[in-house]
Amino acid sequence: MDGLTIAEAAETTGWTARMLRYIESIGLVEAARSGAGYRLYGPAELQRLRTLRELLTGHDIGLGDVGFARRLLAEPKLRTAIEQWLSDTARRPQDVTPSEWLRFEQQKHERLLASAMSPKTAMPPKTAMPPKTAMPPKTAMPTKTA
Repeated sequence: MDGLTIAEAAETTGWTARMLRYIESIGLVEAARSGAGYRLYGPAELQRLRTLRELLTGHDIGLGDVGFARRLLAEPKLRTAIEQWLSDTARRPQDVTPSEWLRFEQQKHERLLASAMSPKTAMPPKTAMPPKTAMPPKTAMPTKTA
C-alpha cells in the first residue's frame, strides 16, 4: 500500500473522513487514488493536513477562508474585483440630491431583491417611501407593588 486509507488518515490526523473529502473538494489537499479509486494519503498529504490545521488555528480562520484565498490566487479577475471593491468608497450619483440618496439606494435594493425572487413571490418595488409618522410617546411600565 502506498498510503493510508481515508479512515486511517482521519484517525491519524484528527480530521473526520467527511472533512477530508471536503478539504479535497475545495482543492486544498488532493489524495492519490488506488487502482480501485480509493483515496490514499501519503506523507506529503499528511503533512499538508497537519500544516493546514496549524494555519487555521494560528490565524483563527476556517477552511472556507483558505479555500477562498486559493480562489483569489487562481482567479485574477476575482482578485481584481475584490481589490477594487475594497478600495472604493461610496459616491452619491450626480443626478441624486443628498437628501434623496437614502431613498434612491433603498429603491435600488428593493428592485434588486424583487428581481432575484421567483415570479410567484416577487413583490413589485415600492415607488415611494411611506410618509413618516410620529412614534407614540413611550409610557412607563407599571411596577408591581407588594
